[in-house]
Amino acid sequence: MNSVEIRPIQKEDNTEIAEVIREVLIEMGVPKVGTAYADPTLDEMYETYQHPRMEYFVVSERDRLIGGCGIAPLENGAPEICELQKMYFLSEARGRGIGSQMMTTCLEYARQQHFEQCYLETLPYMEAARKLYQRSGFEYIDGPLGDTGHYNCTMWMIRKL
Repeated sequence: MNSVEIRPIQKEDNTEIAEVIREVLIEMGVPKVGTAYADPTLDEMYETYQHPRMEYFVVSERDRLIGGCGIAPLENGAPEICELQKMYFLSEARGRGIGSQMMTTCLEYARQQHFEQCYLETLPYMEAARKLYQRSGFEYIDGPLGDTGHYNCTMWMIRKL
């Protein structure tokens, strides 16, 4: 089995992780507006996460990025709530337990930053992702929190840390 490495994003990862995220979003048929696809920060992920209580982690295998996920304070939300952001993996990374490893990494980081809850937004047809979120302790809530700008994401989940 090939080993994978989960590590904080580096500046030189910007182009590659943006390509990974866009590839997954296109594969999933995600709308290009009102989702992560249109985020102006997608091409500057390293710079975006260089603020307090924020980190984006990438997964590399054989010197190639195959996915990533971030934690950040929830935009216009309560200070004790963070958001799990841009968790996407290429098809070759799925079904191998990498998502669970990434979830552990991100939630541990959130705890270290003294967040009390973690929020996320997703889409109904991202079934495998939603199963991972539920296995990780996330529960559905009735509406969005904060102001993420992802108005096409119609499912919301939260978990206590």
